[in-house]
Amino acid sequence: MKITVLDGYTLNPDDLSWDELAKLGEFTVYDRTASELILERSAGSEILLTNKTPLMADTISQLPDLKYIGVLATGYNVVDVKAASQNGVVVTNVPTYGTDSVAQMAFALLLALCRRVQVHSDAVKQGEWSQSEDFCFWKFPQVELSGKTMGIIGFGRIGRQVARIADAMGMRIIAADEFKTDPPQLNDFQWSEIPDLLKTADVVSLHCPQTPDTESMINKETIGLMKETAILVNNSRGGLVVDDDLAEALNSGRIAGAALDVLSTEPPNDNPLLKAKNCLITPHISWATQEARARLMDVATKNVKAFQEGKPINMVAQ
Repeated sequence: MKITVLDGYTLNPDDLSWDELAKLGEFTVYDRTASELILERSAGSEILLTNKTPLMADTISQLPDLKYIGVLATGYNVVDVKAASQNGVVVTNVPTYGTDSVAQMAFALLLALCRRVQVHSDAVKQGEWSQSEDFCFWKFPQVELSGKTMGIIGFGRIGRQVARIADAMGMRIIAADEFKTDPPQLNDFQWSEIPDLLKTADVVSLHCPQTPDTESMINKETIGLMKETAILVNNSRGGLVVDDDLAEALNSGRIAGAALDVLSTEPPNDNPLLKAKNCLITPHISWATQEARARLMDVATKNVKAFQEGKPINMVAQ
């Protein structure tokens, strides 16, 4: 089988190995594929692997040899799954590789906003501590998380891991999810509906998929429910948030801060959040630890093997 990886660089910038996947067929990997090259590079491939290179209906319909699309990520909105199904193409994803890395990043973002570690480290190296009249100084208010309420929207694997970390830090956890089952054994946990969660939480952390129901869920109206002292954390999907509304809320002091690893358009061009007050933004790296990427590579390879053996696994809903 001819196997083509359309955009392999973010998964493997040369610190992992493609060898196991390459054993499964005639193998070609491209670091990146521009839109005008997708058809040319995909032609003749029975198996395509993509991370963010889009494979929409018009492309899929022009690839008669295509039998399988493997998404090198959990989210699969880069693929027109309905069109794939109509053309007899199996689509799989990698659902569980990044739970620990993403949960850890949620707290890296939160702690960075609460304690401003890098800002203070930079200030020390620039001589501000040496010139201080006191034994210490701080450039931003220092916020303690213990005793505060963490509101988690989306309580799947990642949301639950975030809850465990929050619990270890002495936070109270409330969670909103479509399926309120199997409540975790935490010190202080409570199910909630989203409006009540937004009103109550000191920290709102988003961990739900982007669907028609969740897209733009954080907007002017819902932000208006939040405490003025609240912090928003989003390292799930950028489309969950209306960027203009969040920027306005931050600049007006309607909420205290936001820490984001995702934006509605990536990379951003002219996003108002880039200049918003008390807003930290990282470049979609929650998933990118070497350990998580190694797990992703392993599962992606197993997905292809299972498909070749006629027993596909990790198929997305079609």
